[in-house]
Amino acid sequence: MARPTVKAVLLSPQRPLGDKPLLVLGPSLGTSTLLWAQAGALLGEDVDVVAWDLPGHGISPAATETFSVAELADAVVELVDSIAPGARFHYAGVSLGGATGLQLGIKHGERLKSLSVQCSGAKIGTPEGWLERAETVRTEGTPVMIQGSAQRWFGPGFMDREPELSSRLLHALRDADRFSYAFCCEALAGFDVRNHLGSISVPTQAVAGAEDTVATPAFAEEIAEGITAGGGTASAVTLEGVAHLAPFEAPAHVAELLRSLIAWTETRGAGK
Repeated sequence: MARPTVKAVLLSPQRPLGDKPLLVLGPSLGTSTLLWAQAGALLGEDVDVVAWDLPGHGISPAATETFSVAELADAVVELVDSIAPGARFHYAGVSLGGATGLQLGIKHGERLKSLSVQCSGAKIGTPEGWLERAETVRTEGTPVMIQGSAQRWFGPGFMDREPELSSRLLHALRDADRFSYAFCCEALAGFDVRNHLGSISVPTQAVAGAEDTVATPAFAEEIAEGITAGGGTASAVTLEGVAHLAPFEAPAHVAELLRSLIAWTETRGAGK
């Protein structure tokens, strides 16, 4: 295994970094920084917002060998150090990006100010299911995932209400590197941090979509309960009408949740 390389897009206005809190945003499998574009823009006056792409997705280079979710977390820290060396930051991520956030909290907690884990879990799916998907995509390419992903990603009626927006995100899936997508699946196959949640000490919110069939609200509850059992501060919230991509489906609601978490963390001194 080797640490992959990830690249990022600035979603807030161009300005010198450091005067405002830094928020780093992580994607779900098959998407790109477009996932966070609307929510990031809503937050951009208050915080510096940087969103990263998974290997072989968006602007990040393709992976050449297998990697773990923990190594994705290492790559995120390396990315932050390339932007703002040694900086502490707030982090929010969806699905695989949320799993990466949990690994950040476990392995790099000293770098985090707060953590928002969205539409994710301490373990997602089964190893067998992920390995089967990896093999399918390696053989047939990412377009084979479009129909199923469209069904999982969006809540009822979203694609009818936002046809152009949802189509753009599905195009990101179509354009993703098949081998990198497969490596991401294999990383998820090996991901299970349920026994390590108690080591996360940064303020954490776990966000779930009521319509999510991948990471149900029970997953968010498990995260919050695991962290609080270890003495940490965590809460779980469920968004009605939302499936697997909360910041894409409900950007204003997600932005407000993040704004509240960041403001609370900064005010109480934990963000200093």
